[in-house]
Amino acid sequence: MAGIKVFGHPASTATRRVLIALQEKDVDFELVHVELKDGEHKKQPFLSRNPFGKVPAFEDGDFKLFESRAITQYIAHEYADKGNQLLSPGSKNMAILAMGMEIEAHEFDSVASKLGWEQIFKNFFGLTTDQAVVKEEEVKLGKVLDN
Repeated sequence: MAGIKVFGHPASTATRRVLIALQEKDVDFELVHVELKDGEHKKQPFLSRNPFGKVPAFEDGDFKLFESRAITQYIAHEYADKGNQLLSPGSKNMAILAMGMEIEAHEFDSVASKLGWEQIFKNFFGLTTDQAVVKEEEVKLGKVLDN
């Protein structure tokens, strides 16, 4: 059994962000399934791992984290000598990388998440897609991708 555990759901984009980083670093891990449909992420014991009730949560031995972007940064630094290089040396390269991460976190993710909710997850939960919201978010996403 792996020393690293990711508590999440494979359909969650935040969980996938962490899983991709682990795959890129060629690090062994265990995905501990958290069933979102049943609300497991809003109950104990999951809340002891992430008090905000969002996936993923992460454990590397006795070190615990939540928030996918913080977890990916930890993975990139802690396992820098493994797998693909995820860090870019030099202050200018690091600044460009940080800028891209901020754009993804604050401009792209919220729009893409709303589109995912409307077009994928609502169907999963038996809800109806709101096409007006889809059109509005597609316009916003176009502006982000054009920059």
